Amino acid sequence: MSKQDKVLLTCPRCGHQQMEPAIGFSAVCKKCGQYFRIQDVLKIKPERATTAPPPETRRISCFDCGAEFDVAVSAQSTMCKKCSHHIDLLDHSISTAVSKNFRTHGTFVIQPRGYVFNCEAIVGDAIIRGRFLGKLVAGRSLTIYSTAEIKGTFTAGRLIIPAANYFRWKEPIKVGAVEVAGELVANLQAENSVVVTPTGRLFGDVDTKNVVVEQGGVLVGAARVGLKTENARLSEERPSPVPNQGLTPPSGR
Repeated sequence: MSKQDKVLLTCPRCGHQQMEPAIGFSAVCKKCGQYFRIQDVLKIKPERATTAPPPETRRISCFDCGAEFDVAVSAQSTMCKKCSHHIDLLDHSISTAVSKNFRTHGTFVIQPRGYVFNCEAIVGDAIIRGRFLGKLVAGRSLTIYSTAEIKGTFTAGRLIIPAANYFRWKEPIKVGAVEVAGELVANLQAENSVVVTPTGRLFGDVDTKNVVVEQGGVLVGAARVGLKTENARLSEERPSPVPNQGLTPPSGR
């Protein structure tokens, strides 16, 4: 019988593999002596090899041409698939005096003793505990602590004031969204939602699509809700309904 008429069979008892005629009825394992039906063994589907899950990705945009694409979360840098420019994905932690520009989709941290001046920083997430002088753009989030000293301009996809921290700003703050768990004294223009958590205190006028003041939170100021802000995108979603609970009435200031 030709070799092409044989198939590789695996003994169901010991796992030994051997060649047997495909048209045969039964065979005996040459290792353990177990009898088995050839057709029964052929019906057993081999287990598929487990494949590693695909790497976790995140979507970024090129700083130069604006093209959007996905990269692995663990990547430290990449090149734009459209214009081939280098894109930094690293995190930066500043604990000394630095005068330079930053462009990264990573996290930009200024430690309490850090001082970044004469700077334009375009970053993914920003955490400010120290001093910053310049222009700051945080695409995802900007977290400001009480020890922060900011001079210049800033904007963010989401402004966060952590619990037990405070921040005061004289000019209107224009951001995507706001979460106040500490104390914030400022007028806000937010494209999406302003949320005051149970530990939060917000003093200032609010112009946004949606305001949520959780039980225990404090909002003192005029709230204009459901209207488009000056920096709203044309493709924004319809305004969310205004919650009926937790909104503190305007103080009349």
